[in-house]
Amino acid sequence: MIVSAEPSIEELKERKVARHKCKESLLFSTRYLYKKIYRRRYIVRKHHQMMAEALEKVFKGEITRLIITIPPRYGKTELGVVNFMAHGLSLNPSSKFMHLSASASLALENSEKVRDLVKSESYRELFPEVRIKNSTDSKAKWYTEAGGGVYAAGAAGQVTGFGAGQTADDTEDTESKSVDEFISELEQKEGFAGAIVIDDPVKPDDADSDVKRLRVNNRYYSTIKSRLNSKKTPIIIIMQRLHELDLVGYVLSVEPDDWTVINIPALWVDEAGELQCLDPTKHTVADLVKMENSEDVEVRIVFQRQFQQNPKPREGLMFPMQDLQFYDPKLIDVEAQSEYSFSYTDPANKGGDSLASPIGRLIGDKIYLPEIIYSKDGTELVGPRIVDMIVRHKCEAAEVEANFNWYQFGGELRDQLAEVWEDCDMRLIKNTTNKHTRILAQKAFITKRFVFRSDWQFCSKDYRAFILNLTEYREIQDGASKNVHDDAPDAAAGMAKYFRAQFAHLW
Repeated sequence: MIVSAEPSIEELKERKVARHKCKESLLFSTRYLYKKIYRRRYIVRKHHQMMAEALEKVFKGEITRLIITIPPRYGKTELGVVNFMAHGLSLNPSSKFMHLSASASLALENSEKVRDLVKSESYRELFPEVRIKNSTDSKAKWYTEAGGGVYAAGAAGQVTGFGAGQTADDTEDTESKSVDEFISELEQKEGFAGAIVIDDPVKPDDADSDVKRLRVNNRYYSTIKSRLNSKKTPIIIIMQRLHELDLVGYVLSVEPDDWTVINIPALWVDEAGELQCLDPTKHTVADLVKMENSEDVEVRIVFQRQFQQNPKPREGLMFPMQDLQFYDPKLIDVEAQSEYSFSYTDPANKGGDSLASPIGRLIGDKIYLPEIIYSKDGTELVGPRIVDMIVRHKCEAAEVEANFNWYQFGGELRDQLAEVWEDCDMRLIKNTTNKHTRILAQKAFITKRFVFRSDWQFCSKDYRAFILNLTEYREIQDGASKNVHDDAPDAAAGMAKYFRAQFAHLW
């Protein structure tokens, strides 16, 4: 008979420290248990840190509605579903979780992983108080002896007989505790009582089916939200974007102010203007750029949706990438060949908008765009950048849209420019026609006469953001399909209008 040795005093001390650290940090707990169970390191990357930081705020009650959008196969389920629920049970064994996924089989598989983790020897050594009832030990629904547990089902299926979180009578007044300056962060986390966790509620193949997509969206409001035991019970949606009106797009259109959104694209531009990727062992920058520039339209759509969290439609775009013209800056010296240089600035009119300020240089009957400022920075930062850009390109003229509260900004910009470059005629203009009408009127001119940099992905984060915004603009603006931010196409339309008026003989 094999008799297991009792742990030594040192081992008990190590477990006590590990227990405390695991309860303090979801990321530490994930790494610790992963190493214990699988005998290898859990590699932490930037996106894991971003996810963990947001999920910690859920545990503390600081966020009750959380959306995390992230590419597939980047560990979102391991950290955001399996370890999140196991960590919640370690904080409070009476926590009640509802887990939903695209299919019941996927949800059951994740539920089984949580259950196996909680039943593992490494977990039980740290949290012996978390015990699963033998009488309810199934993948679809299982309970702890403290009354917590997990219920798993398909997002579009029946969801009955289980409530997530705890009722107000079952929990302490966490709101009054949160204002107590003496409460520790761990004590704050231990007030956590469970959540609804939705992971990839729609399959990629079903995303363009209105029937299947809407079945999930309608189920969210008709059934899923009714499963909350308290209005303070968190709801977490973790998914790859698949359609403009997938579950994320839908809830943001209905409850835009309720949700905290953590958007994690696979490819992005850092502060130095360099392209970066989430995890080079999965996809390098070169891999992702190749997908972004693929000749296969379907590959480009999948890349924007699932990898960039930018769910572009398959049709109906006003400026699809394949319709734009590009030039190689290494082969064409735009500054030396241009006959005229012009700057157009469209300030940000509302929250979330970006100021767009492209430079247009006329060569023959084409307008080349060598540089673009596209930024959400304040006027005190972006104003000097615009002036510097106008001076460097020796612009003969410039226009600033001065609608709403931007007249003062335009005047200040004109005064700053006059001090350093007197040869530029800067004018403040007001547009009175509908923005979409203005853009639509210049569509053909922009696609036929504008020439953008072929290295737009790499030359600057501003240029890249401008092109992405331009190429996601819809031809038809209606209802939920209406573009929220149209800064790039509006600035392009303003520049097109100027050149068409000043050089009408060329066109």
